[in-house]
Amino acid sequence: MEELKWAVVGPGEIAHQFASAMQAEGRKIEVVGARNKTKGEAFAAEYGIGKVYDDFDALFADPEIDVVYISTPHSNHYEFMMKALQNGKHVMAEKAITVSSGELKDILLLAKEKGLIVMEAMTIFHMPLYAKLKEIAEERELGALKMIQVSFGSAKPADPTNRFFSMDLAGGALLDIGTYALSFARFFLNEKPSEVLSTAKKFETGVDEQSGIILRNDQDEMAVVSLTFRSKMPKRGIVAYENGFITVEEFPRADQATLTFTNGETEEITAGDTKMALQYEIRDMEKSIKAGENPLSELTEDVIDVMTQVRSEWGIKFPFETK
Repeated sequence: MEELKWAVVGPGEIAHQFASAMQAEGRKIEVVGARNKTKGEAFAAEYGIGKVYDDFDALFADPEIDVVYISTPHSNHYEFMMKALQNGKHVMAEKAITVSSGELKDILLLAKEKGLIVMEAMTIFHMPLYAKLKEIAEERELGALKMIQVSFGSAKPADPTNRFFSMDLAGGALLDIGTYALSFARFFLNEKPSEVLSTAKKFETGVDEQSGIILRNDQDEMAVVSLTFRSKMPKRGIVAYENGFITVEEFPRADQATLTFTNGETEEITAGDTKMALQYEIRDMEKSIKAGENPLSELTEDVIDVMTQVRSEWGIKFPFETK
């Protein structure tokens, strides 16, 4: 397979990290799209990108592009992903990949019809540490999975005009940081949750400010997720088995964890490199395109289903939502 040609849509902070990861992989971005052409041109100059579009329809129609990386606010993801797929492009989109399961189902159906790959840029699903932790749980005979605890707190200023609290931009803790915590939990759960309980406190704009979510599946594996946008809380995940537990600090891009056995003995586990988080995403995306399938799709769908369910129960619907 020839080297894939990539485009970036939305030259924000995470796009800069992505472009740096592409450079570290010895790769080149061909095109960048930005509503503000001046911003797009500055991004292009920094990373040696040859084409700049301020017309997204023209970008998606560019016959030289194979893959589109979308890093706009997730309120735009559905529209841009559908257009990219309609034009025959593979798509990798930042988290949350969509705001609802209805949007994601449309996207995956179209991708299947077109023979294209769609992948969420969810670091947890790509960091080498996590695959290694699952292997170690079996090798060390930790027994059945019982309980997962995940916390993530971010101290955002109480600014109603900030995108984090905007209903129009699909703000709120759930879609911004909760997607990490739920992805962590779903990665270790052996099947999709069949029971979901939750409660949330809303910010003055109507988005969720903090919440607690409990998951349980038919194997009686459980997870407890704690989220807040108004106070700092450790990004910590704990996975408890019958014969020991795994602790992962700074879990979104983790490259190390601690295994604690029931007798108190500990073992440090390392794999991968935090600094390479987006490189692992790029590699997995290209591997999936080559194979013609995305093995992570089911995990992404399950996480979006949970977020859609709890947000519905909280009575939070964004103004632009149609699905």
